[in-house]
Amino acid sequence: MTKPNLTPDATWKQRFTVPNFYTQIAHKNPDRGLVISDKNGVYQLYAWDIPSGEQRPLTHEPAGVTFGGISPDGEYIYYHQDTGGDELGKWVRVPFTGDVSSPRQDIAPNLPNYYSNSLSQSLDNAVIGFTVATHEGFKIYTVSADAIPAEPVLIHQSHHLTYGPILSYDAKYAVIGTTEGSKNRDFSAVVFDIQDADNPPLIMHDDDSSLRPLAFAPLAGDARILCTTDSSGYDRPLIWDITTGSRTDIPLSALEGSVTPQGWFPDGKRLLLSHLDQAIHHLYIYDLEHSTLTRLNHPSGTFSNSYVIQDDEIITHWEDATHPIYAVILDNTTGAIKRTLLASGDAPAGRPWRSVTFKSSGDVAIQAWLCTPETEPQGLIIHMHGGPTTVTTETYKPDAQTWVDHGFAWMSVNYRGSTTFGREFEAAIWGMLGHREVDDIVSAYHWAVDNSITPPHRVFLTGASYGGYLTLQTLGKAPELWAGGMAEVAIADWTLMYQDMADTLKGYHRSLWGGTPDEHPEAHRRGSPLTYVEDVQAPLIVMQALNDTRCPAYQMQVYEQAMQEAGKDITVHWFDAGHGRTQQANKIRTMELFLAWMSERLAR
Repeated sequence: MTKPNLTPDATWKQRFTVPNFYTQIAHKNPDRGLVISDKNGVYQLYAWDIPSGEQRPLTHEPAGVTFGGISPDGEYIYYHQDTGGDELGKWVRVPFTGDVSSPRQDIAPNLPNYYSNSLSQSLDNAVIGFTVATHEGFKIYTVSADAIPAEPVLIHQSHHLTYGPILSYDAKYAVIGTTEGSKNRDFSAVVFDIQDADNPPLIMHDDDSSLRPLAFAPLAGDARILCTTDSSGYDRPLIWDITTGSRTDIPLSALEGSVTPQGWFPDGKRLLLSHLDQAIHHLYIYDLEHSTLTRLNHPSGTFSNSYVIQDDEIITHWEDATHPIYAVILDNTTGAIKRTLLASGDAPAGRPWRSVTFKSSGDVAIQAWLCTPETEPQGLIIHMHGGPTTVTTETYKPDAQTWVDHGFAWMSVNYRGSTTFGREFEAAIWGMLGHREVDDIVSAYHWAVDNSITPPHRVFLTGASYGGYLTLQTLGKAPELWAGGMAEVAIADWTLMYQDMADTLKGYHRSLWGGTPDEHPEAHRRGSPLTYVEDVQAPLIVMQALNDTRCPAYQMQVYEQAMQEAGKDITVHWFDAGHGRTQQANKIRTMELFLAWMSERLAR
């Protein structure tokens, strides 16, 4: 291994300090926007005056703010304010014209602190809707935007995983997605008439598949809602007209892979679609009147947080393995980049990624991304994404390039359970987490060794959150293969974690496992790294957060003690932060510790 450069001006550190961000633009006031950026070391919210480019800070939270929203008229910025990144707090708002010293206005002060993963506002600005998660389950509330602070109106409550509400333009309808009535993670859409409570809720669902509501048409009086269904085996868009009860499935049989709506065009006649096939992105426009599909010929890479504003301008966030994120406007007929709205800045040169596939158990094809150094690799870092219900696409990852800088190949595996590879692929792990994913990681090892990517004794595992979990689980279930593991904010025991985790995550947990640890104790035991401590052979370093409510501290403390008592080589570093640990300094510190740990292990 190349001796790690830990000096302040090291090239690899410069990659971590290139700002990351994403933007929103007010639907009815395109001169005003919101930027969520870590340009000053930790994610904060900035009021964005688009004509001048000025970004005025609105938050100064020590643990950062990674999610927020701007009202359709551009008058307010909303975010969930917690303590130290623990995700327990309140939805508050601050005027767009305010600053970090402006008072925060609690939108529902009579509610006790809560966890929440969603907030929305009707396009006429009248109503705000949000989800609250407590030990009682998920509650969906609405409040009048003109009467804040207001007494919230409860429109639905469920013990099952629920998100929303999605509000129609004029706030007549509120739609939620819920797994209520499903035996697993299948969602259905439920509509509430919030202007006439006497009207019974309407339900749309697909048998043995998931139907998720996404966005109402952006027109007054329009009751069409855009949804996705995986009834064909892959995500596909559909439109449900609540007024007529009609359903229109968008015929896209020519496209392989997942197709997910990004949103409506302002005229309500076209849709912006995101196509993901083997983790490769393409954007399309679908014309509802003429039933035509147009592929946008944009550059390769990842396109995220895409939306359409006035004058049919397509805003998207583009990045690839060697370019940090840009907010750009695409030509709505060709897909070419017309201009850049916001750029991260220059980054040190990096190495490109390439997509590879190999077979795993059950003859299942697994896709992965591979990045190699200019010279022969000294070893391989196998990375696993979090989730598990997400996917690795080609993005700018400073940690990947850092390993390549130091002579290693880097591979990120889209294991079974990842999204966009089809319903069967995603559902393959439900109720039995930590087994087929391990098969896929082991298959990645053998493919890399057989293709001379790495020496067989120089393969290390890494990942954060669910990826950290798979690092620990794979070290225990296939112990003879690995040279070591590097995990961040990891899951070590599902049963102990469930006792302490945030209420929003308990619903997610139950949906993945088909119930609680008490209901399925043996499956939880077999799926937990704590069960395999005695089998671990390779050294392990773990970065864990003390204030984490997703992967809480206690379950890792128990694992650490069990590993030490078994005489295993484990090092745990604790951070005073939440799950995301969004500070650039923490990310750099983690990389420093990993590099030093790796150098020491290889020197032995």
